[in-house]
Amino acid sequence: MCGIVGAVAERNIVPILMEGLRRLEYRGYDSAGIAVLNGTQHLTRLRAVGKVRMLDEALAHHPTTGKIGIAHTRWATHGVPSERNAHPHISRDGIAIVHNGIIENHEELRADLERRGYQFSSETDTEVIAHRVHYHLQSVHDLFKAVRATVAELEGAYALVVVSEHDPERLILAREGCPVVVGLGVDENFVASDVAALLPVTRRFIFLEEGDVAEVRRTAVSVIDRNGACVERPVRESELSADAAEKGPFAHYMLKEIHEQPRAVANTLQERVANGRLLEAAFGPAATEVLKRTRNVHIVACGTSYHAACVARYFIEQIAKVPCAVDIASEYRYRSPLVPPDSLFVTISQSGETADTLAALRLARQSGYLSQLAICNVPESSLVRESELVMLTRAGPEIGVASTKAFSTQLAALGMLVVALARHRGADPERERGLVTRLIELPSLIEKTLQLDPVIRRLAEERFASKHHALFLGRGALYPIAMEGALKLKEISYIHAEAYPAGELKHGPLALVDADMPVVAVAPNNDLLEKLKSNLMEVRARGGELIVFADPEAGISASDGVTVIEMPKHVTYVQAPVVYTIPLQLLAYHAAILRGTDVDQPRNLAKSVTVE
Repeated sequence: MCGIVGAVAERNIVPILMEGLRRLEYRGYDSAGIAVLNGTQHLTRLRAVGKVRMLDEALAHHPTTGKIGIAHTRWATHGVPSERNAHPHISRDGIAIVHNGIIENHEELRADLERRGYQFSSETDTEVIAHRVHYHLQSVHDLFKAVRATVAELEGAYALVVVSEHDPERLILAREGCPVVVGLGVDENFVASDVAALLPVTRRFIFLEEGDVAEVRRTAVSVIDRNGACVERPVRESELSADAAEKGPFAHYMLKEIHEQPRAVANTLQERVANGRLLEAAFGPAATEVLKRTRNVHIVACGTSYHAACVARYFIEQIAKVPCAVDIASEYRYRSPLVPPDSLFVTISQSGETADTLAALRLARQSGYLSQLAICNVPESSLVRESELVMLTRAGPEIGVASTKAFSTQLAALGMLVVALARHRGADPERERGLVTRLIELPSLIEKTLQLDPVIRRLAEERFASKHHALFLGRGALYPIAMEGALKLKEISYIHAEAYPAGELKHGPLALVDADMPVVAVAPNNDLLEKLKSNLMEVRARGGELIVFADPEAGISASDGVTVIEMPKHVTYVQAPVVYTIPLQLLAYHAAILRGTDVDQPRNLAKSVTVE
C-alpha cells in the first residue's frame, strides 16, 4: 500500500527521501510527493501522478534541498489518483503531513473543520488530519501536543508523520493499525513505513507500537504510549542487506523471485530440520507444550497466503489427524466463530502487516485459543511481534506484487507444522524421517521444474497471450494450487481466470468450456489421478483446449487439443503443491510479458494491504 519516508539531518535529505520512495515502489501506488524545509525554513512541496520517476522529473525542473522533510507514495482510497490528492498534504502555517491508512470518521471531522473556516483542496481523508493538527495547535501551542490531540479524535487506521515550518527541528509521528519505524543514524534519524526504505542509511530501528506518538529529532527520539506515559521501545538491528532487493540480471523482480525459490525454501528449512528430525523449538520456546496440547487448528490468511492455508488443511487433517479450519481473514473478523477447546490459531502473511490478518489475530487473542502461531516473512512485523509462536519463512525481500517465493516458503513452513503436529499425534520416528526427507528434497525438485521455463514461454506465446479467459483445475491438495495459478494469471496478465475442483465441472463451469478458453490442469501421480483424468475427458468432449502439467507416469498423452507438460518424476503427495506451483507462476509471468502489462506492479494492486 502507501509508503512513508522521512528524515531529519545536517545534510541534504532529498536524495535519501527519493531513494526510500524507490525502495517502497513494490508496495503499489499511483502518485508520489515530497515536502522539505529548505535553508530559508520555507516548505517546498512537489507532487506527481504516476511512478516515482515522474517525481524525479519534477525535482529536475524544480530542484530543492532540505535538512528535514517527508515523502510518500499513495495508493488511492479516498479520491481518484491525481496531483491534488497526492501526499504530502498541507494546512495553514506550513504544516505538512503524510499518512498511510484510512480515517473512518473523516467526513464528520471535515464538516466540523469547514464550519471553522478551513478550506479543502483534495478529496482525501489525510487533509482532514493536517487541518486538525493546525486547529489544535492554536490552543496547545506545541506540535507534539497538537498531533496527540488530533490522533485522539481519529477513528480508523493510520501511520502519519508531520513536519512544520515553525518547528523545523523535529518530525512528529503516530501509529494506530499501520506500521511505522524510526531508523537511527549518527546525528541524524529517519522514519519509514518499511525498514527496506532505510537500509541504505541505517540498520538500527525502533518499531512504534499501537497508540504510540513519537518525536524524532536529529539527535534524539522520544515516545509516548497511548496512556501518555514516556516509554522506551527496544532498538532492533535488521538482518536485511541494502542490496537484497535488487533485480540483478533478471528483467523483473517477479522472475528473479521465481528463480530464488530453491534457495528460499532451503533457507526456510535450514537449521530447523536435522538428522531426519524437526527441531520443534524453531516455532518458539513454548512450542512443545502448545503443540502437545493442540487438538484443533484454525488458520486465517488473505490472498495467496489463504491458498497456502487451504493446502495445509489437507495435510494437517490427513497426515497429522488434527481437525483444521481455514478462513479468509476479512470474513473471519465478522462471523463470530466458535472456538473448540485447545485450538491453535495460525496466521499466514508475507508482510506481517496485512490489516485484516492482524485484526483477526487481535480478535483471536481475546477468543480463548490455546496459542497463536505466525508464519511470516518479515521478522520486524507486527504479526510476528504480537504472536506467541513464530515460524519465519526466510524468503528474503519479495518486491513483485504477485507473491511467488513467499508462497513456496509458506508451504515449506506449513509442512514443518504438519510434522510437528503429527509427532504429537503418535507418528513414529520413521514416519517423521520420511516427511522431513520429502521437505529437504524440495529445493532440488524446484530447480528441475524451473528448467521448463523455455517450454512454458512457448506455451504462453502460442496458446495463452491472446486469450481472455482461462479455467484452472485441480483435485485434493492441488485444488488450492489451481486457485493460486488462476490468481497469478489474473493479477499480472489481466486475463480473467477461475479455479475449480475438477469434480465440480459438471456443476456449472462446464458451460463455459469452448475452444477459445484454455483449461489448465495440474495432474500429479496421486490417488485422485484417475478421477482427474475422467474430469479432463469431460473438457475434451466439449471441444475444450487442455493444458496439463502432469507426472511422466500419469498416463496422459498429448493429442489434438491436449498439450502435456511433463513435470519431474516421483514427486510425492507432500511435495506436489510446491512443485506444481512453479509452472503456473511461469505461465502467468510469460503471458503477462507477451501482453505488455506491468508485471511487478500490476494495476490497482498493492504488495502490503494495510487497510481493510
